[in-house]
Amino acid sequence: MGLLRGTLGIFKRGLGQTRRLLGGELINRLRGRVLDEALIEEIHDHLLRSDVGVRTAEGIINELSHGVAKGAMSKGEDAIDFLKSQMTSRLEGVDTSVTMAADGPTVILVAGVNGVGKTTSIAKLAAAFTDEGRKVLLAAGDTFRAGAAEQLETWGSRLGIDVVRGDAGADPASVVYDAVDAAKARDIDVLIVDTAGRMHTEQGLMRQLGKIHGVLNNKIDGAPHEVLLVLDATQGQNALVQARQFKDVIDATGIVLSKLDGTARGGIVLAIRDELGIPVKFVGLGERPEDLAAFEPDLFIDAMFATED
Repeated sequence: MGLLRGTLGIFKRGLGQTRRLLGGELINRLRGRVLDEALIEEIHDHLLRSDVGVRTAEGIINELSHGVAKGAMSKGEDAIDFLKSQMTSRLEGVDTSVTMAADGPTVILVAGVNGVGKTTSIAKLAAAFTDEGRKVLLAAGDTFRAGAAEQLETWGSRLGIDVVRGDAGADPASVVYDAVDAAKARDIDVLIVDTAGRMHTEQGLMRQLGKIHGVLNNKIDGAPHEVLLVLDATQGQNALVQARQFKDVIDATGIVLSKLDGTARGGIVLAIRDELGIPVKFVGLGERPEDLAAFEPDLFIDAMFATED
């Protein structure tokens, strides 16, 4: 894809707050100290504050304590490489590629609660595919939020990409049905489908997402080929709660981590991976269409522990 390539510098800028916690404050506290119980507890506290989650933090601390007990580590400085290796190992083998259809349009279903940057993330994905030379079509499947379709159309006009939409309050599945027909008729390469982020009841959301999924699968074999969940990186553990809720509704294949703007705590990537097994595939780094980078696990972890410039 025509994505911004993830680099250490890019991730360092996006993880400013995490770097202050781990690359700055924690590293300074570890220097020249013995890895005793009190220091291990401080490490545990910093992991939680960086949003790695209780489950991940406990697992890492248990391994650290075991290593200290065996004599494998004794100094505070020894803990840094250990922490980085533990985090990296949790992201190893993660497939961050995008599944493309062998024949016909590739369909990407995008979900996420209102306000997390879903529409902007869709625009960034569309821009990346367009830059790659692929023909893209957008489907305005969020017919419940006032202005959702108009917002998507604004982005479509800006990017030169058509949007299939219905009337406000229309059945989202019918909009998606029409979008699939349009994608086939126009020889579209990638169809990106927006969905409602919130309805009056969770059951209503589940029904609508289920109907959309069924329409796509019935009209295109193997569709949707990707189901991406957009999460706001600045929301920390609330993002994990959202991921849990959507996992019960849709079988997400990947995460788009939006708003990685320096205030986010990057440990949430580990919490999501450890608890839900969903890989982060993309990170949003700004408001421009080109501000989307492929997730690079090793660079991301290095950036979390990078010292202040």
